[in-house]
Amino acid sequence: MARSSWLAACSPWSAFATLAAVTTSVLVLSYASSSFLNQHAAYEYDDPYSPDAELPAAATSSLAAPARGPGSPPVFAYYITGGHGDCLRVTRLLKAVYHPRNQYLLHLDAGAGAYERARLASYVRSEQAFLEYGNVHVVGKGDALDGRGPSAVAAVLRGAAILMRVGADWDWLVTLGAADYPLVTQDDLLFAFASVPRDLNFMDHRADSENHHVVVLDQNLLQSTNAEISISSGHREKPDAFELFRGSPWQILSRAFVEHCVAAPENLPRTLLMYFSNTLDAAEFYFQTVMANTPRFRNSTVNHSVRHDVPPPQGEDQQARYDALVSSGAAFAGRFGDDEALLQRIDEEVLRRPLDGVTPGEWCAWGSGEDGAAECSVGGDIDAVRQGAAGRRLASLMAGLVGTGTCDGCKS
Repeated sequence: MARSSWLAACSPWSAFATLAAVTTSVLVLSYASSSFLNQHAAYEYDDPYSPDAELPAAATSSLAAPARGPGSPPVFAYYITGGHGDCLRVTRLLKAVYHPRNQYLLHLDAGAGAYERARLASYVRSEQAFLEYGNVHVVGKGDALDGRGPSAVAAVLRGAAILMRVGADWDWLVTLGAADYPLVTQDDLLFAFASVPRDLNFMDHRADSENHHVVVLDQNLLQSTNAEISISSGHREKPDAFELFRGSPWQILSRAFVEHCVAAPENLPRTLLMYFSNTLDAAEFYFQTVMANTPRFRNSTVNHSVRHDVPPPQGEDQQARYDALVSSGAAFAGRFGDDEALLQRIDEEVLRRPLDGVTPGEWCAWGSGEDGAAECSVGGDIDAVRQGAAGRRLASLMAGLVGTGTCDGCKS
């Protein structure tokens, strides 16, 4: 018996959902592509400290641009997301992963109030390094989204399109949420990735074993306020036109792969947007499925997100959790809950990040704060990086991963 087409409706409700999927997927792709082509912004910005605003004079002064080419460290583009009540966590995460070489886009979704976005922009303006290097951008109007729906994929594609338009010639896109945190300094990360082929993707993936998938309708694709997705009682069978893969929604993606998904020079990214526009947990499927069905990227993807899951609390003893995170060799960890003591220890012992300051690195021109303590200032060499103990653990992990960049489970 022939396998059912994924366009076949399993109920009148899902037929409506499929029609909505076609419409919304076209909208998503057009928003992302137009931003990439610099025709229209993928977001509406209502804050002057945004990618559409002119950079401060200091940001366009004599500060050197990152060196590029063989022997130079890479450049990362960070897309950091949060929601209502996440302003302080996003700010802390930004300071923990900051480096002048990189580009940063901060997005609070539509669940956050305008005052929260204004507060986030105010925090960004208060840090001298952010102003001097002009590489931190705040989205002035958040996208409506539900993390379980395709609106989460749309938000990442839009954010990636913005970073391609406003950023330098970066090498990898890193997606982080407000509940994530680094386990290495940016010096360690840049050092470890300096010798890695720039076309590699780091993406947890596996062939999908489910025979049927729930049909959903994500209203966030069509409105400006957050709404829960609607779940149908119907199901649909797997498609026969492509293989479905799934994995963690948090990845490190090469610029070439991101451009392939955003600009969509081939039909596959568009087709998969249509398919996943009414699929539950679309963020766990979309990028993995694009990769697995594109020969160009199938053999340049490492089955690892360079990320470690935060162990659950074990009574009053935090030592085992800390040891598990640090010994993992991963670059990032998530999701952190009410773990202030654990985060504080990572700040002090791993990142050496001062209270309310940015993580120091070789780029710092050390100065003295009001209390006499050393603080990181601008003016140092942003092309110099130094490997620490955490960086050596990450390098060991990377050595075992690089060279295994072949899709696990993909048909040749």
